[in-house]
Amino acid sequence: MAQRVRVHCMSVSRDGIGAGHDQTFERPFGRAVTPQALFEWIGATASWVNRTEEGGTRGFEDYISRDFAHGIGAEIMGRNKFGPVRGPWPDHDWQGWWGDEPPFHTPVFVLTHHERPSFSLSDTTFHFINATPQEAVEQAKAAAGGQDVRIGGGISTLREFIDADLVDEMHIAVIPVELGDGIRLWASPDELTDRYHLERVRASSGVEHHFFWRR
Repeated sequence: MAQRVRVHCMSVSRDGIGAGHDQTFERPFGRAVTPQALFEWIGATASWVNRTEEGGTRGFEDYISRDFAHGIGAEIMGRNKFGPVRGPWPDHDWQGWWGDEPPFHTPVFVLTHHERPSFSLSDTTFHFINATPQEAVEQAKAAAGGQDVRIGGGISTLREFIDADLVDEMHIAVIPVELGDGIRLWASPDELTDRYHLERVRASSGVEHHFFWRR
């Protein structure tokens, strides 16, 4: 089976916003947007990769969260998902948001215009690349061992890969909240239906899950 480029468990508001402006260390999702608002649905599931305690919900949304890492051999993320530092790296001591055990367990390619040496934390290795979306996908596929590549975000990075026609499948969770201001993935998901089939499934949580796959 051919390698695919996938998006999984990305969340946006009902008005298409997936991050706020003015990201800082204290506000990883920027002003007026919290990870709790966007990801409460998946954080509640029993199988979420960041769960640290027993318990959690079962059912449809847990089934989705179990598939987060299935068949993924590499991830691509924008620099702002790695951290809020802009411009040249002031030092190499800070190693991202995730502590000593990042949830990726694969090579991760961080898009940046500023060089930084690769490093590993547990079974995740971060590579910092100055590359076009096409070049990034080529490098990630080569490192993925025949498995799929996940576009991990953030929202601006995902939109770049969609606009470059590089994404094969997507799962986007639309939470039943309007945020009003921030970085938008879309004005409407229907704007992507020229390239993708789209099915919507509403969960008991009120979140509407959008599944896209190529026409």
